[in-house]
Amino acid sequence: MLKCEFNCSDVITKKYFQKNIHQNNSIKMVLISEALPLNIGDYFDGKNEPRFITNTNTLFNSLGFNYKTYRDYLSNGIYLTTAIKCMKKDYLVGSETIKNCSILLEKELEEFKNIKVIMLMGDFAIKSINYVWKRKYNEKIIPVGSTYKIRGGIYESNGIRFFPSYTQTGESFGLEISKVEMITQDIKTAMEIIG
Repeated sequence: MLKCEFNCSDVITKKYFQKNIHQNNSIKMVLISEALPLNIGDYFDGKNEPRFITNTNTLFNSLGFNYKTYRDYLSNGIYLTTAIKCMKKDYLVGSETIKNCSILLEKELEEFKNIKVIMLMGDFAIKSINYVWKRKYNEKIIPVGSTYKIRGGIYESNGIRFFPSYTQTGESFGLEISKVEMITQDIKTAMEIIG
């Protein structure tokens, strides 16, 4: 079980980690969104129809993947998580908070030995994975820049392909059709890689 010792000032320190999923060797893709929802029932593994799953389903279902629940993703080798393990107080969080949470994300990712793809859904996820890769391999995997400029690039390291994209879990998901189309294309390519 992951534990956090940090007390970041720009988040509501209610940390949340998914339960042990017992499918660590089957996970081929990790999709990292930004932060916990204010209502924890909206998180990926929430009951009924959590908003995070509903939004994610919109993308995968449009590509013909009939996923409905968090378990459906796990059963198909996809692990869903967030870069920030607490709830944001405001729209943004500071670099120190992202760096702190990246330590937890690193430990979380270590559970999976067969990752082929990591989807980076938003700036927090991109920054977080850069902290992880800098610590582990002394490299910055994703360059600095606007998502629309960097998302078309090919970023690979240690047998993993990285896709910088836009977040699908925010309140504004779906408002910009062009972003939904770009996320969908990124997921389509990622799914082709994991087969």
